[in-house]
Amino acid sequence: MKEILQYLFNQNTLSKSEAKAIMIEIAQNKFNTTEVASFISIFLMRNITLDELEGFREALLQMAIPVNLHTHETVDIVGTGGDGKNTINISTLACFVVAGAGQKVTKHGNYGASTITGSSNVMEELGYQFSENSDLLNENLEKANICFLHAPYFHPALKSVGALRKALGLRTFFNLLGPLVNPAKPQFSVIGVYNLEIARIYQYLLQKDQRDFILVHGLDGYDEISLTQDSKVISKSGENIYSAEDLGFKAVTPESIKGGASPKESAKIFMDILEGKGTEQQNSVVLANAAVTLYHTGKYGSYEESLLLAKDSLESGKALRSLELIRK
Repeated sequence: MKEILQYLFNQNTLSKSEAKAIMIEIAQNKFNTTEVASFISIFLMRNITLDELEGFREALLQMAIPVNLHTHETVDIVGTGGDGKNTINISTLACFVVAGAGQKVTKHGNYGASTITGSSNVMEELGYQFSENSDLLNENLEKANICFLHAPYFHPALKSVGALRKALGLRTFFNLLGPLVNPAKPQFSVIGVYNLEIARIYQYLLQKDQRDFILVHGLDGYDEISLTQDSKVISKSGENIYSAEDLGFKAVTPESIKGGASPKESAKIFMDILEGKGTEQQNSVVLANAAVTLYHTGKYGSYEESLLLAKDSLESGKALRSLELIRK
């Protein structure tokens, strides 16, 4: 590792094959904590390259614990995290709204490393039992239109660096890898990114995939459609900027979509929204992300029709029912 670190300190970058090999060795615990922390720190001082991201991703996918689901006609809504905004768990809430609308969801998530409450934190707080059992995950998908894949159960490398990432408490390149390595390989992904430079790298990488995607970025720095300012949406066919009004909502304030100060508080907000006790602003941001997801799958008609489906899912309790079914 010393030679690798010196090479990188001299402002060199890794090839795809070098990045892949190093990630495999990290997963195998071949380096001590100080060495891994130093390696991670390199990427806090500069952006990751496309080759490096692709190599790290290939390593994680190669080492992933397989999951055997009956369908890949699923979606995932996931953000990189690390935007420093501490919002409510928008992506995870939107996943349940999408599931309640009838679209199957394979949600990939993890504990928060650079945020207070990641998707796994809130799901655990709500009593959900993580599992890598394909039969159980298929059962959840069949009954509730959603299953939750806790990343460390499927990715040895993510498990091996989990404590270190939490101790650092900073946005690292592992934030960028999570949305790219869903072991269920969903046909469609909505990925929130915290800046446009990272969006471009993602775009170049994902264009090579047969599976479809959209990238979303709040232009004031959110890794999702926040409705606080305009949002950019990038797909294989092009890119557009949407205001809150374009999406059928009023603009919201950053304070109105703040998350809790602990996983317990965040879980309370999460349940309030699903139980119909959320504020207008909270509901709006969740519905916007769910509606954009449904629309971009190409299966639910116009955006307006997709928004109606999302609203019905939340207001009728279908989204809540999807959560209840997988908590049992």
